[in-house]
Formats: sequence, structure tokens, C-alpha cells
Amino acid sequence: MKKLVMIGNGMAGVRTIEEILKLSPNQFEITIFGQEPHPNYNRIKLSNILQGDTSFEEIIINPLNWYKENNIQLFTGEAVTKIDIAAKKVISDQGREVEYDDLIIATGSNSFILPIPGADKIGVTGFRDIKDCEMMIKSAENYKKAVVIGGGLLGLEAARGLLNLGMQVDVVHLIPSLMERQLDPIASSLLKTELESQGMRFLMEKETVEIIGDERVAGLRFKDGSFARADLVVMAIGIKSNTMVAKESGIYVNRGIVVNDFMETSAPNVYAVGECAEHREIVYGLVAPLYEQGKILAERICGKEAAPYEGSVTGTQLKVAGVDLYSAGEIFEDGTTKSIMVYNEYEGIYKRVLVRDNRIVGIVLYGDTKDSTRLFRMLSKKEDITGISIFESQCSAEGGSGDIASMPNDELVCGCNGVTKGAIVEVIKTQGLTTLDQVSHCTNAGRSCGRCKPMVNDILAYTLGDQFDASAAQKTSICGCTTISREELVAEIKEKGLTSLKEVMNVLEWNNEEGCTKCRPAINYYLGMIHMDEYKDDRDSRLVNEKMHANIQKDGTYSVVPRMYGGVTTAADLKKIAEVAEKYEVPLVKLTGGQRIGLFGVKKEDLPSMWEELDMPSGYAYGKTLRTVKTCVGAQFCRYGTQDSMSLGIELEKKFERLDTPHKVKMGVSACPRNCSEAGIKDIGFVGIDGGWEIYVAGNGGVDLRAGDLLATVKTEADVMEMTGAYLQYYRETANYLERTSKWVERVGLEHVKEVLANAETRKELNERMDQTLKKYIEPWNEAIESEEIKDKYYTKHTVKAGE
Repeated sequence: MKKLVMIGNGMAGVRTIEEILKLSPNQFEITIFGQEPHPNYNRIKLSNILQGDTSFEEIIINPLNWYKENNIQLFTGEAVTKIDIAAKKVISDQGREVEYDDLIIATGSNSFILPIPGADKIGVTGFRDIKDCEMMIKSAENYKKAVVIGGGLLGLEAARGLLNLGMQVDVVHLIPSLMERQLDPIASSLLKTELESQGMRFLMEKETVEIIGDERVAGLRFKDGSFARADLVVMAIGIKSNTMVAKESGIYVNRGIVVNDFMETSAPNVYAVGECAEHREIVYGLVAPLYEQGKILAERICGKEAAPYEGSVTGTQLKVAGVDLYSAGEIFEDGTTKSIMVYNEYEGIYKRVLVRDNRIVGIVLYGDTKDSTRLFRMLSKKEDITGISIFESQCSAEGGSGDIASMPNDELVCGCNGVTKGAIVEVIKTQGLTTLDQVSHCTNAGRSCGRCKPMVNDILAYTLGDQFDASAAQKTSICGCTTISREELVAEIKEKGLTSLKEVMNVLEWNNEEGCTKCRPAINYYLGMIHMDEYKDDRDSRLVNEKMHANIQKDGTYSVVPRMYGGVTTAADLKKIAEVAEKYEVPLVKLTGGQRIGLFGVKKEDLPSMWEELDMPSGYAYGKTLRTVKTCVGAQFCRYGTQDSMSLGIELEKKFERLDTPHKVKMGVSACPRNCSEAGIKDIGFVGIDGGWEIYVAGNGGVDLRAGDLLATVKTEADVMEMTGAYLQYYRETANYLERTSKWVERVGLEHVKEVLANAETRKELNERMDQTLKKYIEPWNEAIESEEIKDKYYTKHTVKAGE
């Protein structure tokens, strides 16, 4: 078997591997090196994470199980530093040497950072990977003023995300118009007006010459002498191909790694694909051309007859809330082109198509992009448009089945993944698909930017005809391993008496017998919720932090956060924490937002011995469970306190600690309406009043800041415990896995929850199930200390590998 090594674990490279596996699944022994400590994820969705629309787990394209299932050896967190072309081997930064017969370089790109004074200060970042995202989200927790340099696609998406995080945002742009490479002045002006109405401020025609501040950024100075204050600076002015390993290994590099029409570099048996590759003097940064390159490279490397890659015409969509925008091809008239234009200033709709020799050469759509797919097909195929109505959607009202019927089968529906109408219709017919989610899983349509989903839905409706059920079509399956939804899964587990993951997957005919990182934790949770104290937890199916009972940090170390009930501690516990921190040379000891002490930077192999020496319960700072109960000092010490908040907080934390919940749960207890424990923005918050307690629910202090809603007012602490137990159990039984209480309440409705909990008998039954569930939990740190098997399996130092 030939040895195939790939440097890089990003979207373009892994898509190439997927294509190779389709063409010739047994031809290669595959090894992948990824510099980041993650499996392959969808970078296009980083802006969705920043804008609070999704989580990192949801943008993972290929979970670790995928590598294992395909016998791919993956080295994460490990970079290749040298290619020995003569010996045909690569050498990593950990000294690992791996031989190859064929080598793919898919190292992607880095953010371009302006080479100006102060660019290395704390608080200056690019916007390229999940680490940049996390840095911006954390900055927003402590700082308020952000400046984004760059008024292009990426810069505007970053700016919108920072607005969502509660920051004030200035966008600095060198050119008079936003997105000047994709938009003409009219569309650019409409876009700027819309974004200003959303709260963005623009500093146009400004050239940044210096970032000022001490260690951390404090502001920017511009060439005209003006100044802007900033706590955070995001540079989003372009990308720079990551060519270092190729260049230092003697492979020809210009702006990118130069490749021919078959993605071959200057070195024999060495290929490059994606943002690191330069083809005909162009380095592409959008996903569609990178996937086209991957397909051609896969054919070449598998020895199939491949058509040469001749370059791509790209289309651009802006993923910012409230902005519907599309652009492709040429933007400006040059004397040989004519425009077809619709401009409805009142409704904010602008469409312009540039035509040369009866063929479309450029498209700009603002406010209504329904024509984008059809126009892009006409542009890319150079169709003669004589006698054709360009903006058909004006006449066809809602579009829908009439438009779909007239679409040719080879019309591209998903530009990112190269999926045509004909391919979608075929899988719907041959595989009996009935939902949008199923079509996405089978064809990849809609899995990248998601712009094509409405059209995929229209194709589904057109193909199914009278069998189409609009509400059922929106059903979301657990993951790509199955077509059943959360509701169906829970019902099947109950009706069929399923008691294990294997049983669920076998009986319900999972199409992947091992499941994936999305469905395994969810099934494990639902089984535990349904079977209460009888179910044996499948630790290996939990997400990594829960599996390790510690929170992994960006450098691969872990944090240790012992439980401090209600935020109350003792001198003896503080002394123990100090001694352990000193003995293990813990790099950072920090007070957490949940009134505890976190030890950060702990080596995996030190975890069990540290837990043993601390001899304190786990604080579960990593789990989908009750994290903390934050309290004020309350009536015991505070002259304003009307209730004993510390006592109630400790009682709540001791009762519900370790309880598995669909997502993390935080509580706060304040002794009076001054709310010193921030009870108003907790999943469940308790506020002391004269004669009782107010209970607030569905608050959120994170990215989606949300004030809690008043659920009930009760008289005694016993009433608090009863209502809290019933509320938490109802959440456990009806929420989707990984659904926060804030989203759950918004989905099911606060009035519905109140109505359910108003029934005393229902509350009693919910509390009985809660109490039965709570019996099964044991202290996880003690379990690890006492079990050699657990210590060997989870806490022995080794490199993360798949395929072994």
C-alpha cells in the first residue's frame, strides 16, 4: 500500500482525502499532520461562532472517529517543519519522521498582520481560526471598544460578531467604499447604511500607521494624525499563504506554493492544494475553488484521468444578520460591457448584471439574492442570454416549484460543494429522503456557508410533490449517522426498552455503527435521563472535558477547579490549594467567575495525584451539569440582606452537583434585589425579598446576554428546592442535548413551563424522578484516584492518535 502524507488538517486538504477515499479507499496508508489540536472544522462558520449562532462542536466536519473509521493516522497539535524531498519523508516539530510515496501540502494561510509599530501588543489579533475567535470572545468579557482594520468580507463579519458580543465597534478601511473588490459604489453604499443602522461605525480612508499602548493595545494612530481608542484590534485585511515548510524545503514558492493544472509542485510526488497553493498566479481564499482543486488532485493522485484545473470564477455572500448580498465576476464597466439594473431604493433592493457579447460577466445583488444561483450558472457557463429574462424572480412571486421545474439538472445549487439540482433530485428519489437535513447529509449541499438551503428545500418540495410536508422537512436529525430526530430517539428508547449505545445504534439502524462525536454524547445523555439510576454511563462517549473530568486548555494542559459550595471556603482548603499549586508548579492560580479558585496549566499525568492531595470534590467546571451557585454574603453579614443566601446556595449546590443536564447550568442566589450574585443572568437565579424568594430562569451571561424571566415567587427555602427540582427535571426531559436553558425556554415558551409547574402533582412526579436520578452519582475524582484502570486509560501521557 502506498504511503500518503498530508501536511495540514483543514477544509481543502481533508476534502481532498475524502475524494481520494471515494475513488480508491484501499490505495493509500494515510497520515495527516494538523498544527491545531482539533479535528477538521468548518472555518467558514467561525463568524457564526463569533456572532453567537453556533458552537465549535457544531462546526466540526470530520470528528476524530472519522479518521479512525478510515484508518487515517492523525497527529494533532504537531507541525511539520521539514520535507526531505530526496529521502521522501517529513519531519515534525516533535522529531517524528514519516516517509511518503505521495505528499500533499495543505497548510492553508495565516492572517496578514500589518507590519507597523505595536502590532505585537496584547489585544491585537487576526481572524483566521478558532483560537482567534476565542480570544475575541474572551476580550469582550473584559473590554468594550474594538477596532476592526479592514472593510472587506472577513472584517465586516468579525465586526458584526463583536457587536453581538456587546462591544462598540469601529471599522477602519483604507478605501472609500466597503468590499470594493466585490461591490460597486451603489451596493457598497447600501451595505454601509445598513451596517451603520446595526451599530457599526466606519472610519473610511484611514491608514493605520501605529498601534499604541503599553503591553496591551490602547488605540490606533492614523496617517492623517487622527486617533481611535481601542481595547481590541482585529486585523482582517487579507490572508498570507502558509508556505514556510515548502519554501524551506526547496519547493518553488511565489505568493503561494506554485502548482500546475494538476496541483503538482516543483518537487516530484509533492502536491499543494487550498489557500497555500498558487495556480496561474492566483491564490484562492474561498471554499468552492479549493474543493474544485481537491477533486482534481484526488483524481490525479489516484491515477485517474483528470481534467486540468483551469481556475475558478467565484461568488461571494456576506454572512451578516440583516444583509442579503451576493457578488460574482466583474464589478466595474470598462466600455465593453453593458448593465442590466434594478434599483428599488425604497425596499433596499439593488441588482446589477454586467453583460459583454451577450454573456454575463459580473453579478451584484443586494437585498434579494434569489437569482444568484441561476445567474452564476449563466456566468460560469458563458450562456448566451439573448431573449432571456435576467431577473425572473420579479415575475415569479415566491419562486419555488415553478423556478425549480425550469432549472436544468446540471445547474449548480451548492457552489461550495459542487452539488447540482440533478444530484439532489436523484438522492431524494433513490434514498427516499424527506427532510432538508437528510439531503445535506447525503450530498453535502448546505454544509458549508448554508446559502443554498432555501433552494435545496424548494427542490425537495418540487421532487416530493404532494408527499412534501413543510414542517417535517425542517426536522433535524441527531447527526449524519441517522435520520431520526431527538424526539423520535427518546420515544424509541422508551418504547423499545433500549439500554445501551450499541443497542440504540443497532436497533435503530444507525448508518455508522460506531456513531460519531455528535450522536454518542447525546445518546449517552438521553439513556441516562430515561433510565435514571439504572444506566451505566459510557465515559468514552462523553465530550473530552467530561471524559477527563478536567477542562482542556488551548496548549493541551488542563485546569483543576475544586468545588467551593456557594463560593464559601476555609483557611484549611486555601492552604491545601496553595501547597498543591506550589508543589506542581502550577503556572496560573486564578479566581474564577463562579467564586472558586482555578489552577491552570496542569499536566494531564499530574491530575490524579493533584486531586488526591487536594482531597476536595470536583467543581465540574468542565461538565454539562450544575457548575456553580454564586452567592452574596446575605443576611448573615450584609445590612441590606433580607434572606440567608449563602445557606440556600450551599443547599442547592450540594443537592444538584454532578447532575447530568443537556448543557451547563449556573445558579446565583442574592439576598436582596441589589443582586450582588448576578442572579438575574443565571440559568436559575434566586432573589431574596421580604417574606420569600423570587425565582428567575433562562438568564444567560455569555455571548447571548439574556436577563432571566420571573418563574415564580415562593415563601420558603423548601418551596425553592421543590420548584427548582421540578424545573431542572422538566428541562432535562424536554431539552435537546447541548441546548441551554435560555434557548429551551424561548423554544417551548415560558408560559408553557409555568403551566406545567403550576400543577402540584406534576411537580411531585418530576421531583421523584430527579431524586431517583441523583442517587447514582459518585465523586469522579475519587473514582479516578482509586482505579488503576481509569488512571492508565485516561491520564497516561501519550500523543493523540487516530487509526491505531
